[in-house]
Amino acid sequence: MAILDKKNVRYNILSIIIYIVGIVLIVQLFNLQIVHGEEYLSQANSRLTRETTIKAARGNILDCNGNILAGNKIKYSVKIYKSKIEDEELNITILNTINVLEKNNDTYNDEFPVSINPIEYKYQNQENISKWLEENDLEEGMSAEQALNYYIEKYELGNYSIEEARKIIAVRYGIEKNGYTSMRGYEISSDISETSVAQFEEMSRDFPGIAIDYIPVRKYYYGSLASHTLGYVGKIDSNEYKNNEGYSLDDYIGKTGIEYVCEKYLKGIDGLKQTDMSIDGTTTGEYITSEAIEGADVVLTIDAKVQQAAEQALKTNIEKINNGGFGEVRNVETGSAVVLNVTTGEVIALVSYPDFEPQLFVNGISKEKWDEYTQEGKSALLNRAIQSAYAPGSIFKMVPAIAGLETNKITKDELINCTGIYSGGYNPRCWYYTTYGRGHGYLNVAQAIQKSCNCYFYEVGTRIGIETLEEYATYFGLGQKTNIELPGEISGTLAGKTLYDELGETWYYGNTLSAVIGQAENNFTPLQMARYIAMLTNGGKQVDVTIIKDIVNSNGESIYKEEAKEYINNRLGIEETNMEDLNIQRDNLETVLEGMQSVTEEGGTAYSIFRDFDIQIGGKTGSAEAGDKTNAWFVGFAPYEAPEIAVVVFVENGSHGYYTAEVTKEIMEAYFGLNGDIEEDKTAKPYISSDQ
Repeated sequence: MAILDKKNVRYNILSIIIYIVGIVLIVQLFNLQIVHGEEYLSQANSRLTRETTIKAARGNILDCNGNILAGNKIKYSVKIYKSKIEDEELNITILNTINVLEKNNDTYNDEFPVSINPIEYKYQNQENISKWLEENDLEEGMSAEQALNYYIEKYELGNYSIEEARKIIAVRYGIEKNGYTSMRGYEISSDISETSVAQFEEMSRDFPGIAIDYIPVRKYYYGSLASHTLGYVGKIDSNEYKNNEGYSLDDYIGKTGIEYVCEKYLKGIDGLKQTDMSIDGTTTGEYITSEAIEGADVVLTIDAKVQQAAEQALKTNIEKINNGGFGEVRNVETGSAVVLNVTTGEVIALVSYPDFEPQLFVNGISKEKWDEYTQEGKSALLNRAIQSAYAPGSIFKMVPAIAGLETNKITKDELINCTGIYSGGYNPRCWYYTTYGRGHGYLNVAQAIQKSCNCYFYEVGTRIGIETLEEYATYFGLGQKTNIELPGEISGTLAGKTLYDELGETWYYGNTLSAVIGQAENNFTPLQMARYIAMLTNGGKQVDVTIIKDIVNSNGESIYKEEAKEYINNRLGIEETNMEDLNIQRDNLETVLEGMQSVTEEGGTAYSIFRDFDIQIGGKTGSAEAGDKTNAWFVGFAPYEAPEIAVVVFVENGSHGYYTAEVTKEIMEAYFGLNGDIEEDKTAKPYISSDQ
């Protein structure tokens, strides 16, 4: 019985609690709906809330010294949002907004196809006029004046002057075509001045529904400098939007170069802002609900000073060749240059000519400029340093020299007689015989490199055979991608039996004679050639080419570790391979380098260029036939005693490697501080390496 009494007590207590809670809720509901109902309803109807995106700033791209090559500037756009105001007040707001913009020389969007003073259609032909009339349900054959009057009447603008009415129509027509709501505004102008921004903010109550957006926009601070390396950004397209998470349809995305490769890191995380407004659209308060996080900075190995010197020197050199500055007039339109750290493999400069202006792509490039940049045979968008391969000619000769010395098929002191015509295969001739009607005479290997004697290397090729030549060329990375962190790199081709077996063709002895002097199917990129020269000068060690020094997030932390490298490799389809070290004997390397040194000294093909140079260097000229063209190469390294950099210069149809040696000299002057600095961006934040 006692147990039942306890259950009843608990039941009664629970019932009482439920009744009390119910009464409280009923009283509160009565208070909200009856006592203060009209007050709260009035407040609700007089307040609007809009949530907008705060665009995150894209990460900077910097050179190795902290100069910002690609950064951001703030762009201000003005939008109008739908609010509960009458059409007359809307018209007044639009007119006042446009007057502010015009006063400060800001432009605004105007899609209405009728102009005034005189009144006429903007379209050039009747077909477009008829199409517009049909799309807008207007009478066929309506004149420009009739169309204008129709919209003046439609938007109730009869009390305005024709100039004022035309301004209002520009925005009202845009709203009609594109729509707008209290959450999604219509953009009146995409880029306004800070003066206009200040006026709109100071007099916000006079501009109901008007809001300013602050948008970070990509800015390339040095114009076309390193354009092929940086790449460019543009509006995201439908395919990119579908295949990339975290983007909106009005976002920008990296299209080429580092902008593309490091998109994941450069793109920041957008924030959110809540804006409270009165019923007429006047802003009453703003709150950041989620802070925007700017993208990570990508630090390149590029040195802007050396890059600029290389670009200018190459351009000047091409102009000089075209103008007959070396005694003959050539038709030269393209070229490339590479500067590589011989120990680390870091790319100090990467030049492709002609170049382009990345800034032009940000808001959509014009058709005229696009056509200029994509001309067949001289496309400015092609990165010739990594996306084009060319026959190396005589700059390849150090490969058979090393192969011959390492296999003991030749010695450094052995003399081989060049009679001018080689008695083997198809009896090829030395260039010296073709020019002067005689041979070089007896030469050792260093002298053969200095004189670039074809007959000497025909004999070396005969002794070592194509398999050995292939082996050493492969070791030096020729005919293989360098795996630089840039899109579109090609591998080129290495002449030899391997290639012919793949093609199902037969390799003949005569092919070897052509291949050993850098002809046949040998086609390599300028960057491959730079890696090859770096390996010659660093003791024969393998070089991992790189153009990214670090990636630093918004907190200043380095994130360029295995995860980032793996992401980039996957994005570019890079398959890393480990080449075995051939352990080339130091004496053999020094013999070849002595030959390269003699090229720039008295009696060498580039002596006149470097005879007064403050730094001792090694080099090699090269001229390679390619159809009806003769391409010009110069490869060099400095300083001779303790090499730091390898330099490769290529000019398509440049005739003679000697012509391009001037470019190498100017690049080395910039690298070793023998000329002035570039004008640096004073707003750049100094980069501090993570290992300091």
